[in-house]
Amino acid sequence: MFEHKSVLLNETIEGLRIKPDGIYVDGTLGGGGHSYEIAKRLSDKGRLIGIDRDEDALNAASKRLSEFSQRVKLIRGNYEDTVSILKGLGISGIDGMLLDLGVSSYQFDEAERGFSYKKEAPLDMRMDRRETETAADIVNGRSEGELYRIIRDYGEDRFAKNIAKHIVMEREKKPIETTTELAEIIKHAIPARVREGGGHPAKKTFQAIRIELNRELDILSGSIEGLIDILNPGGRLLIISFHSLEDKIVKSAFRTAEDPCICPPDFPVCVCGRKPKGRVITKKPIVSTEKELEENNRAHSAKLRIFEKK
Repeated sequence: MFEHKSVLLNETIEGLRIKPDGIYVDGTLGGGGHSYEIAKRLSDKGRLIGIDRDEDALNAASKRLSEFSQRVKLIRGNYEDTVSILKGLGISGIDGMLLDLGVSSYQFDEAERGFSYKKEAPLDMRMDRRETETAADIVNGRSEGELYRIIRDYGEDRFAKNIAKHIVMEREKKPIETTTELAEIIKHAIPARVREGGGHPAKKTFQAIRIELNRELDILSGSIEGLIDILNPGGRLLIISFHSLEDKIVKSAFRTAEDPCICPPDFPVCVCGRKPKGRVITKKPIVSTEKELEENNRAHSAKLRIFEKK
């Protein structure tokens, strides 16, 4: 069962300012929690397009949203292709879009998906199982230098160098094939005194490999401008991030869209010709309430930012 509590649900629905006859896109459909609340507020003239690269998510969302089938269209794909997906549906502008980044609780809970370091499974971690490369390919195939870069940049782990070294040492004996094998190797690469405090020693490395495999940050940074461009005037783009690097990308892209001028600061007037695309609604990100934090562990690192098209 695709169980998943939607993070910042009320804040998202409020931020979208849904018009009953509007067109909305949920670019990371998941189990359909956010989409259900959007669809509920649409009239029969309104439309919701749900996109996800995970087949299990689409199947679950399809059941959840079945009562709104007249106004909902679900598509297996990646939100980086939103513009071409909408073009294929004959849509040239939308009134709002949501991205809820990261991994769903279902993907973590399904051991066979290989996202969790707590459960024995093949090293997979593919969000779209049509892709051929898996986490095992990265762990066993990338050079020590590449592994170090991935763990340092995407896991922000200060023991990245030692973890990469241990992975390479162990894979020379035999290929690393399962989640628990990798978790054990990482554990031995981190000093015991450090392991005693904080979370699981493998958490950051697993996150880093997942981000690299699924191109999460590349897709995000390459998509935001195009998603803003496809908004109708007054339309809003909402992005919920769970990682400091994601939030940094969103914050920077929104700021650039609001103030794109690249003229030197001492120029009396702008001559670069770059015009603002709209305004950032959230000067500071919206975070979860104490109540939500108590009820949903996934909400702890969630940050919502909103941009409104001019």
